Amino acid sequence: MIVRKTLFPGEKPTEEQIIRIKEAAKYPIVYDEDCPETTPEQANKFYRVHPTKKTVNE
Repeated sequence: MIVRKTLFPGEKPTEEQIIRIKEAAKYPIVYDEDCPETTPEQANKFYRVHPTKKTVNE
């Protein structure tokens, strides 16, 4: 199960979120046919599809 949470500038994770992150970090990454491990050669072929936008914080 994938859980996503976006933290915005100045926002901090809750204690529950911190606990869940620490628990999740204890589990190994499991690769399968739907999500195989990427070799260094394959990783080098990746490139950013959309360039990062530069923003100015005012």
